[in-house]
Amino acid sequence: MGMTDPTPFDDLDAYLALPRVTGLAVSPDGTRVVVTRAELNDKRTEYISAVWEVDPAGVQPARRLTRGAKGESSPVFTAGGDVLFVAKRPTDGDDKTPASLWRLPAAGGEAFEALALPGGVESVRTASYADMAVVSGPMMPSAHSMDDDRRIWDLRKDNKITAILHTGYPIRYWDKDLGPGEPHLFGTDLDGGEPKDLSPSPGSALWNADFDVSPDGTFVVTSWQVPAPRASKRAVLVRIDTDSGERTVIADDPDADLWDPAIAPDGLSVAYIREAQSTPQRAPHFTLCCMRFGDSPVDVALGWDRWPTSVTWSRDGSALIVTADQDGRAPIFRIDPADGTVTQLTFDDHAYTDVAAAPGGVLYALRTSYAAPPHPVRIDRDGAVTELPCIDLPRLPGTLTDLEATSTDGTRVRSWLVLPDGDAPAPLLLWIHGGPLSSWNVWSWRWNPWLLAARGYAVLLPDPGLSTGYGQDFIQRGWGAWGGAPYDDLMAATDAACAHPRIDADRTAAMGGSFGGYMANWVAGHTDRFDAIVTHASLWALEQFGVTTDAAYYWVREMTPEMAAANSPHQHVGQIATPMLVIHGDKDYRVPIGEALRLWYQLLTESRLPADEDGNSPHQFLFFPSENHWVLSPQHAKVWYQVVIAFLSRHVLGEEIELPTTLG
Repeated sequence: MGMTDPTPFDDLDAYLALPRVTGLAVSPDGTRVVVTRAELNDKRTEYISAVWEVDPAGVQPARRLTRGAKGESSPVFTAGGDVLFVAKRPTDGDDKTPASLWRLPAAGGEAFEALALPGGVESVRTASYADMAVVSGPMMPSAHSMDDDRRIWDLRKDNKITAILHTGYPIRYWDKDLGPGEPHLFGTDLDGGEPKDLSPSPGSALWNADFDVSPDGTFVVTSWQVPAPRASKRAVLVRIDTDSGERTVIADDPDADLWDPAIAPDGLSVAYIREAQSTPQRAPHFTLCCMRFGDSPVDVALGWDRWPTSVTWSRDGSALIVTADQDGRAPIFRIDPADGTVTQLTFDDHAYTDVAAAPGGVLYALRTSYAAPPHPVRIDRDGAVTELPCIDLPRLPGTLTDLEATSTDGTRVRSWLVLPDGDAPAPLLLWIHGGPLSSWNVWSWRWNPWLLAARGYAVLLPDPGLSTGYGQDFIQRGWGAWGGAPYDDLMAATDAACAHPRIDADRTAAMGGSFGGYMANWVAGHTDRFDAIVTHASLWALEQFGVTTDAAYYWVREMTPEMAAANSPHQHVGQIATPMLVIHGDKDYRVPIGEALRLWYQLLTESRLPADEDGNSPHQFLFFPSENHWVLSPQHAKVWYQVVIAFLSRHVLGEEIELPTTLG
């Protein structure tokens, strides 16, 4: 294939049609590996996921296991090697049938429904050595039994009741209204009997909970959120006996949240991630802990200046297998729980997720980077990585390289720089990541630089202050001062990119979403160097955002009135002289629509490019009434890119591109 041949990034329809891999599970004996693979439906209006089996040896092509019309997700293996998954399979044409748990026998045959809950099944974990599973799903607070729960759900459905009465906080999360059902954990021996409620009257304790099942199925360890002052929450660890239902708090740290419990293969210990709560002066800090049941927790690898993002155990229980952001990558590390020795296992330019241990020291995971979408791999004891056939990795319309800059305080700032094919000078697009505690280190289907590279742009993906993977001090530089070090770092990275021989420094734009949108707004009010700015799901008035977002108690730990006043972009609207494209979804609860509405009005009335007497301005507002923080519908994502590309083309390239007729 020649370099001039088209890639999937040259055509938005071809790009949207690329299959997408998420989730990975390994059988207890290590002989089988399954993933979830999503593809566009025939109408190209949504992605339908299915469970696929991949060859652990990396030789045979992947084999599709499920074919439900509504898709399947969250595959796990039972102790006997059957595959469990969550699926909606409507009966009697009822599209609102909740998801249930299905079982695909290892011996072959058709999948059958293993467990149905009136409010639906949301996730599942299994025991390694017992035919037992624990599922999460909502149950009505007033229900006294499964039959009673079903009656109440049906009553609301039949009478079209959507009202929810809250007595606590939070009431929303990302794009979901919390309630009226409360999340519960249910134990089941998968024999078709009535599931056992392991968490009676949990209230909101299990919202967004992480849990693990002991190898023998006799107990569960879960994060459990307890009320804290000023309408906040704090996560402790709770152990629940699956036979008696006895519930015991086993780890409680008043200054931290405890997440991601992972029970050791011998069932005698649990590892977890400790998130030290932030203050206005101190950024949060993530560390790794391990606790032998009955003993006090022990901090593991305290001198390791990285934030663990996931933790599991090696199959023999001798080590913790951890992932962490590092220098624009996310390697796998082996950590000795006894002495805290950290050994890096992977050294490529990728990020690893969904890591699962198999016998013999072998690991399986999904691997991704900005050079490749997620795909399954095997990591052998010697560190060798083998791709497992599942999807064809698309050819890219350019190259990816590291770029380093020095900020005003002397700090090293690194970026990924995407360069388009060819040798012609390329206009530069600065693309700022969200978070803000994040890094440009994994492939994103929604924020994909290759779609811009295919149209001739160079795309700069910097990790400014507050980014993860560069140590605690790098995060602390920007804490409580979003408009300080992060802005300086972005400008230093842009200067370094503009000095690159392939970059046309006279044609530049900036773009970002969420916190990246905040930074785009801040950039707009502090420099005129860019020809256009795109701000998606962005924070605009911090004193307004801090109390209307879905988890206000988290943000106000940092966002004092003084911090908000000093770092709020809306204070600088009078300095904005750059055309801006504002994008927002109405169902965005993390950054509520009020941010965009206020930004839009102030741009038209208070910026240096206000609306004229006829109401016209160079600014635009792309509004999605039915979308959330990310804009996930395939056709809406297509419109998103079409409008962004046209806006950049007009203001950066001086070229007009026709907008889709579907916009009216």
